[in-house]
Amino acid sequence: MNMTFIGGGNMASALIGGLLQQGYSAAQICVVDINAQVCDKINKKFDVKTEVEITNKILDCNVILLAVKPQQLLSVAQALSPLIRTHLVISIVAGIRTTEICRWLGGYKRVVRAMPNTPALIRAAMTGVFALPEVNTKEKHDAETILSAVGSVLWLEREELLDVVTAVSGSGPAYVFYFIEAMEQAGKELGLDETQARLLCQKTFLGAAKLVNQSDENVTTLRAQVTSKNGTTEYAIKSMEDSEINKKLIRAIKASYERSCEIANEFSNK
Repeated sequence: MNMTFIGGGNMASALIGGLLQQGYSAAQICVVDINAQVCDKINKKFDVKTEVEITNKILDCNVILLAVKPQQLLSVAQALSPLIRTHLVISIVAGIRTTEICRWLGGYKRVVRAMPNTPALIRAAMTGVFALPEVNTKEKHDAETILSAVGSVLWLEREELLDVVTAVSGSGPAYVFYFIEAMEQAGKELGLDETQARLLCQKTFLGAAKLVNQSDENVTTLRAQVTSKNGTTEYAIKSMEDSEINKKLIRAIKASYERSCEIANEFSNK
């Protein structure tokens, strides 16, 4: 399976690094980026072939992975349209639906759309994936192989659920960072120094996430197990409930979802 990445940013680099770690060779990978400095950086880091423009010679591959900025995808797809043959096209471009991708590719429909999140940078991503009906079983397997190089993959039956994935998982790391920031600040205000507060909060989140991942219990049960009657945790949880933190967080995620839908609609007019 030979792959051409269009775009050489952080997510593409994460995927390339993961694939090489899984045993793929640098000879199987080509990266196209209009920025010559990006190409030079990718080449030095991974020893893969790089090009600064889309030409027929770089499409001697099975898979084309679109990893450009949303505002660049229209021109990229139009450049690919006359060159594409039987390739599997995987898009990790945020916010642009397969309807637009296929239209910009001149009606080509062997397209998979994926939404990875930033923990891909440490091979710990959660990626939501949707494939059009024209994508066969082998191609789905190829897509999963590539995307699982940076973490876990969740297949979706309906493309509109990718907007939910964006709100929950794509933006999700920022919610966690926001909560860690608040916990660190509380620790410092109560007397810890910055290093101590950071270590306590980071290890607490990491440990709690591992416990959720490895436990047979759901998160509600796990929370109840920590929340002793009339204890310190109960006081903290009650304060959050009094402030309706839960409802506010749900509203925030729904706002992210609505914005994801809006962005997709904006590109549908192009």
